[in-house]
Amino acid sequence: MSELQNLNRSLVVTPSYPERILQFGEGNFLRAFANWMIHKMNKEAGFDAGVVAVQPIDQGLVKMLNDQDGLYTLYLNGIKNGEVISEHEVIDCIQRGLNPYTDYEEYLAIADNSDLRFVISNTTEAGISYNEGDKLEDAPAKSFPAKLTALLFKRFETFNGDPSKGLIFIPCELIDRNGDNLRRIILQYAHEWNLENDFTTWLENDNIFCNTLVDRIVPGYPKSKIDEITKELGYKDNLVVEGEQFHLWVIEGPESVKDEFPSESIGLNVVFTDNMEPYRTRKVRILNGAHTSMVPVAYLYGIETVRESVEDEVIGQYIKDVIFNEICPTLDLPEAELNSFANDVLDRFKNPYLVHALMSISLNSISKFKTRVLPSILEFQKRKNALPEKLVLSFAALIAFYKGEVNGKTIALNDDKEVLEFFKTAWSEYNGSEDSLKTLATTVLSNADFWGQDLTEIAGFTEDLARNIGVILNGGMKAALSE
Repeated sequence: MSELQNLNRSLVVTPSYPERILQFGEGNFLRAFANWMIHKMNKEAGFDAGVVAVQPIDQGLVKMLNDQDGLYTLYLNGIKNGEVISEHEVIDCIQRGLNPYTDYEEYLAIADNSDLRFVISNTTEAGISYNEGDKLEDAPAKSFPAKLTALLFKRFETFNGDPSKGLIFIPCELIDRNGDNLRRIILQYAHEWNLENDFTTWLENDNIFCNTLVDRIVPGYPKSKIDEITKELGYKDNLVVEGEQFHLWVIEGPESVKDEFPSESIGLNVVFTDNMEPYRTRKVRILNGAHTSMVPVAYLYGIETVRESVEDEVIGQYIKDVIFNEICPTLDLPEAELNSFANDVLDRFKNPYLVHALMSISLNSISKFKTRVLPSILEFQKRKNALPEKLVLSFAALIAFYKGEVNGKTIALNDDKEVLEFFKTAWSEYNGSEDSLKTLATTVLSNADFWGQDLTEIAGFTEDLARNIGVILNGGMKAALSE
């Protein structure tokens, strides 16, 4: 048998596209998310947009990317329209990769490209940050915003401040108001570097900085099964990437961005809006909130993975009740939209291609509960004048979980030292009596450092929580759920 060839454009004939998109980041997420969408828009909507992928840090994948002429194979695995599907294709929108640490002049030359229109980025949460020492003459500057400021200033000079040569920024970093933060730091550099006022005016008036929310699980390079995949493909690909079927890109910006980014016409799950906050809240409360509220209940029940949890008759029903009866009623988006998202979440939890251990989600559960679950409890109580029973049970299970053992088995708690010490002390004072149960519940609920407020002030919360903890301790999670 002859040796397999490496993936490149001589092996797979693909079109070339004008370089209309500058992309900071060449890692798994952008290639399985943004580049996949660009690829589909090129094929199905005539987007005609090629990508220049810039390596944002000194070490990266640009050489490997260029060795394959920008090509790579994407596998999408999961549940799609109710069916378990694994499908793959070669993504061809990346025209070249570029390393500004070795080819800075070539990087700056991108500014002179009149076709350039979009900037997409994923430089990790720490990428959109200010670095005090960065200067215009650095080749390159350390921070991503400083590199971008230098390129934008060159573009401003090349085209004499032409308003039509401004760019649309669609960052994907997982920070709140990512576009606003990127814009703020770029303007800060422009001011500190004493760049002319006309440049600042051009930045503010002729460039669009969108805020975004991105959602797709991307396991990345399938190292454990690459031999099997290579055999299936019939060629070698060092940049194979796996992602789930589900995808969501919420883009907050002016209507004009939607007109230039033809995702809607081909049915991609891209939402253009003038206010992304309801979508952020929906994701945090439903997806993340279901995860966090599920963990202690399912683990104490005797289950170890997310998929097993949703497929179990009892725990699966509990999760559905939590989502549809206690979380969704606290949100302000249309009911059909919430239900559709919630059903997608349940399908994602059932994805047979992902093994998601409950214990891995349990990291820092107290802070996660505060941001992901507690807001649903408080909003439900506010709207219904009653506490949500299933979420209160999850809170009780969380406290029982932080006891650190179940049925004589130690639970490998993973949280801040102060959190673990707090629960160790709180549980050491429990003696099995009803009074000590109430003391335990009071001690936890009144910890404003955890919750941002004293939760004992909510009528009935202490009593409900203490009763649920007692049932879990005396009869186990099965008894608590049946009750």
